Amino acid sequence: MTEVSYLSAGELASIGTPTLWAVTIAGVLALLVLDFLVTRKPHEVSIREALAWSAFYIALPLAFGAWIWSRWGGQQGIEYLTGYLVEKSLSVDNLFVFMLLLAAFAVPAAFAQRVLLYGIAGALVLRAIFIALGAAALQTLDFAFLLFAIILIATAVKLLRDALSGHQQEVDINKMRSVKLLRRVMPVVEEYHGTRMTTRQHGRRALTPFALVVVAVLATDIVFAVDSVPAVYGITEDPYLVFATNAFALLGLRALYFVLHAALSRLVHLSYGLAVILAFIGLKLGLHWAHGIWTGVPEIPTLASLGVIVGVLVIVTLTSLRATRDSGDGDRTVVHETQGGGPA
Repeated sequence: MTEVSYLSAGELASIGTPTLWAVTIAGVLALLVLDFLVTRKPHEVSIREALAWSAFYIALPLAFGAWIWSRWGGQQGIEYLTGYLVEKSLSVDNLFVFMLLLAAFAVPAAFAQRVLLYGIAGALVLRAIFIALGAAALQTLDFAFLLFAIILIATAVKLLRDALSGHQQEVDINKMRSVKLLRRVMPVVEEYHGTRMTTRQHGRRALTPFALVVVAVLATDIVFAVDSVPAVYGITEDPYLVFATNAFALLGLRALYFVLHAALSRLVHLSYGLAVILAFIGLKLGLHWAHGIWTGVPEIPTLASLGVIVGVLVIVTLTSLRATRDSGDGDRTVVHETQGGGPA
């Protein structure tokens, strides 16, 4: 049923042999290249196309999870499935922020999927870095689990405070640090020039609005990585499973965005649900850390975590749809655009 887990240096138990790591990374890179080839010709994404790609990117990680289960047993299978569900639920909130940015920068519909793809590629690189740092912390710091717990609980408190305040999320591109920095370095033209990052204006090289929105998306990826990597380490300590769940959750975001675009604004209670999930995983991490010191402290089983996460997501989805049933739309989105529809 199970095989002996591969132990990396520092004794972090992992199923990730060097061969498995190499094959997985090669597969992720191949899927990224495929996505870039699909989006090389800008076009508006039809719902049929988005549904087909979404079905592929849901079936693939589920099939991979079935293989993990059959090869290494139920414990690793449940850890993978739970971690994937956590990452996928967090990615939905990421999509909402991407939606705000695309609207604020007035990105033409034909270019939206290329912007998302750059964001996904950047997120994969950042997640890989944070996963490696997290693994190093778990190997060298006795209080690493406690530190991760504090990060997640603090994030949960912030999400809950923002949700209870009733303030709408805003994106004012003129106040974004990344945009201010780029405008100091190079001039920025007002018009989009396809998916080109730069163009020539009055004999000088200048940035396009496409470059600004790509950098803005990449900047938000850093914030997402700080939350998501500790969250999945709260489900499994296996760096390979952490990477696999992050990679599969991110790869399907491009297509998922176009499937959920109309529904995103209706998920008005999503922040409450994510706050509960992050706080719960933070509590799980804190108990795990305490159990290592005082064996009498109970731990939360992964299967119970899966039940809690699924239950919370179902509840907030139903309550969100009920709350927005009459209006048909939520009020989460507020954007501030410059005159003329693009950044100056």
